[in-house]
Amino acid sequence: MDKPHPSRKQEGRLHCLACLACLACLACLACLACLASLAFVCAVASVPAQALAVVALSHAEALRIGKKIWQNECNGTVAGLTAWNEGEDFASLGIGHFIWYPQGKRGPFEESFPKLISFMSSRGAKLPNLLLGAGELPCPWNSRAEFLQARQTTEMKQLRQFLIDTVDLQAEFMVNRLETALPKMLDEAGLADRENVRRQFERVASTPQGCYALVDYVNFKGEGVLHTERYRGQGWGLLQVLEGMTQSDRGGGAAEEFSHSARAVLTRRVQNAPAERNEARWLSGWIHRVNSYTRR
Repeated sequence: MDKPHPSRKQEGRLHCLACLACLACLACLACLACLASLAFVCAVASVPAQALAVVALSHAEALRIGKKIWQNECNGTVAGLTAWNEGEDFASLGIGHFIWYPQGKRGPFEESFPKLISFMSSRGAKLPNLLLGAGELPCPWNSRAEFLQARQTTEMKQLRQFLIDTVDLQAEFMVNRLETALPKMLDEAGLADRENVRRQFERVASTPQGCYALVDYVNFKGEGVLHTERYRGQGWGLLQVLEGMTQSDRGGGAAEEFSHSARAVLTRRVQNAPAERNEARWLSGWIHRVNSYTRR
């Protein structure tokens, strides 16, 4: 029989249920607050990825930049695609002179040629026999002397031809490196410097000439995040160049300030370098290179 009013027991049960409902609501509100907090954290963490939208290059633009970098590295010559510079412990290959260390050799500089080969292979490039498995294999020449002796061998000629045929993929690889550089640099930068680094990156990337400067420098001297790439505790990569910038105007002024900061960073590197490396011999070429960032 239905009762018009609940009994005391029913009232007690209803009171308990009401309390549980209130607790559940409070729990839900707490969860929502936590989710909101997490969403905020995730949004902050994702900002660097969103900033990458400023780097928008067509295939033709990427190829143009790649050819300019080829000119910077070895005057656009075919012979320069396979090089081993005096005083260095690694081969420098391709339009970006990507580093490839021999077996048992490692230096302070990041090895990039195996990553390039893996990238091009993933894009469907047909690798010459020498490079099959190069994503894992060391450079087959153990010294600069061995490398120079092998310059006219069939293997070396095939390597150069492959590098000629894949200029577009090498350019794409370099642009991809820039696209992943900003989050790494923001992670490495001090909290007080991060907003300026992001702002300067976006500022320089706002023009085609600025994009060229960023792509060239990050492949020329790295992101500046590796602690092995330091002399006297000071780096020389893209991060350090951006940290040295303070202005806010866009257009040609951004590329001009970037070039000026790069000259200062590279000069400081030479001053900090171990005397036995004699890096002063390279400085004029480096300065000439970063001066090109202001020339169309």
